[in-house]
Amino acid sequence: MQKPLVSFVVPCYRLAAFLPECVDSILSQTFEDFEILIMDDCSPDNTEEVARTFTDSRVTYVRNEQNLGALRNYNKGILLSRGKYVWLISADDRLRRPYILQRYVETLENHPEVGLAFCPGVSLRRGKEGAVIDYSTYGDVDTIVRGEEIIKHSLKVKGNAILAASVLVRRDCYETLSLYPVDVVWAGIPVDFIWGGDWYMWLLFSLHYHVAYFAEPMVCYREHELSMTNAITQEKIDICWHSELAVITMISQAAKEKGALTVYKACLGALANFYAKHCASKPYSWMGQTSWSTIDLQQVEATLDRSPYTEQEKAWIRSRIMVALAEIYYSEGDSVSARSYYLKGLKLKPFMLPVFLKLIVLSFGGPGRQVRELLRTAREHLVRG
Repeated sequence: MQKPLVSFVVPCYRLAAFLPECVDSILSQTFEDFEILIMDDCSPDNTEEVARTFTDSRVTYVRNEQNLGALRNYNKGILLSRGKYVWLISADDRLRRPYILQRYVETLENHPEVGLAFCPGVSLRRGKEGAVIDYSTYGDVDTIVRGEEIIKHSLKVKGNAILAASVLVRRDCYETLSLYPVDVVWAGIPVDFIWGGDWYMWLLFSLHYHVAYFAEPMVCYREHELSMTNAITQEKIDICWHSELAVITMISQAAKEKGALTVYKACLGALANFYAKHCASKPYSWMGQTSWSTIDLQQVEATLDRSPYTEQEKAWIRSRIMVALAEIYYSEGDSVSARSYYLKGLKLKPFMLPVFLKLIVLSFGGPGRQVRELLRTAREHLVRG
């Protein structure tokens, strides 16, 4: 039997009600050389009944004998798939344009240096499309970009900047770099990568390949109460900070091994910023509800001490955590706390001229804030122009 060019892996657990929309959106694609693997992770609903209504020969239904959990189910689907390209899309999401696969495949076929393609997504709630998801955009024009630039962009926006539902991956990425990591341990803490797994994969692949970006929002990302995002942010918030910091640490080590030193340095800065965000209470909002992830400096030390970084790098990270906390408090109008954390940062690393200047400006109160705002605006204009 001839192998299809593209494999869609559709993990499904308690999502039978949404499965038809997802599969139909794939079957309606103008590019037709693909297979669909519905990966039923021993779902307690009528997933099997729904899956067997699809009569197209390109659709295969696979039910696990026991529940594997999301990541192992993903990996099983990837290993069973046969395509040169693999699209992992959850059963509750759907493709929004019938030509998205055609556009992706043409680009990947013509550019072997590209490892993955993605586009922005539109939110989908109660069957109605909403706004374009802000974090999923990377400009207004189609482009092929060096993967290292995607990594730096993702670290700067403080989270995964690639919407999982939109990603088509070259099979070689999974075969030569990694499947989804399971049994991850970071700083002595077992980490459930159900939260950060996608982010880790996209960053790892981007470290070794270029990335194709399509500016048109061509997928829908469904928001609903049964989603994993809802369960994690509302019930298992610790998973978020464990996973985010583990992702950055693991990518930093992969970058160091590859010799991508600019990425490595960007990871150290991002690690400090993520620590600071969680120390100051990082919000996670989903469907109108917000949960807060909060850690203290003792937790920072406990995990940083067990990190793979040198003592010099740890000292640098600690100083940047203090400065990042100062920036957060300054943005919130808390000048007293901002000053305190600027001073703590300088105590850890005395020769940080920008921090000295910020302290001086801070001492001028309102006029100082106006000066900082003017300088910030000027920097933005320089970057744009």
